Amino acid sequence: MTRDEGLFGPRSVTWQMHGDPMMWVAGIRALWLQALHPRAVRGVTQNSDFRQDAWGRLRRTAHFVGTTTYGTTEAAEKAGARVRKIHRTLTALDPATGERYPVDEPELLLWVHCAEIDSYLNVLWRSGYPLTRSAADRYIAEHRASARLVGLDPATVPVNRAEMAAYFKEIRPQLALTDEARDVDEFLLRPPAHPLLVPAREVLWRSVAHLAYAALPPYAHELYGRRAPGGAAVTRELRAAGRLLRGIPARARWQLPPKHILRAVGRLGEDARPAPYKAGR
Repeated sequence: MTRDEGLFGPRSVTWQMHGDPMMWVAGIRALWLQALHPRAVRGVTQNSDFRQDAWGRLRRTAHFVGTTTYGTTEAAEKAGARVRKIHRTLTALDPATGERYPVDEPELLLWVHCAEIDSYLNVLWRSGYPLTRSAADRYIAEHRASARLVGLDPATVPVNRAEMAAYFKEIRPQLALTDEARDVDEFLLRPPAHPLLVPAREVLWRSVAHLAYAALPPYAHELYGRRAPGGAAVTRELRAAGRLLRGIPARARWQLPPKHILRAVGRLGEDARPAPYKAGR
């Protein structure tokens, strides 16, 4: 009987990378970057109460990534179908022109996809994750699969670092700091928290958020209007954070809900455990 390894499988770069704890920092960077596309960020702010349900939104995003990476093929396809179904029903309004447009426009889906994949790759690589250039290209190419799940034609998606860089160069003139982006920025700096958790937010969240923001490309810092340390200093901070988080035993980290990795290892065997040294194979 053939075992179901899902969309990517234990021999993929994605399988190894997505088990790394720096993915949380990368995910927050992606949110900051995605908010700079005016049409894309309106689709979020006009169709969700992200301030009141921000943590729920983050958990749902993490669950989607975990399911599509480590779940069965059926589970990944069902997760993608749910996302596409929701997006088909949503529109956003451009207040400047009065235009109402669907949030699943291919160019908007492509922006969200590229900002996410670029963030994952950028943060992990700079934090010391052992990636070769060819492995980085493979990672980008593998995510034609996740692009298809959200409704994109895989043929339109960058398949290597050169194509990804060309995409960001082309899209940059469309990026701007809108009121909606300011709302996302303010939220990411000071997310709502129970009064008893405010001290922890100030210590823990601020550290993570600072690092995620600093890891943005320089043009994003210019748009948000806040300086960040130089690239070399940020890379040193990312490496220090990577060493600290990777020092926590993987089995302990993977115990956190919803335990996608542990379920995948239980399904496929111990040889399916993600590990950084496997990414370059």
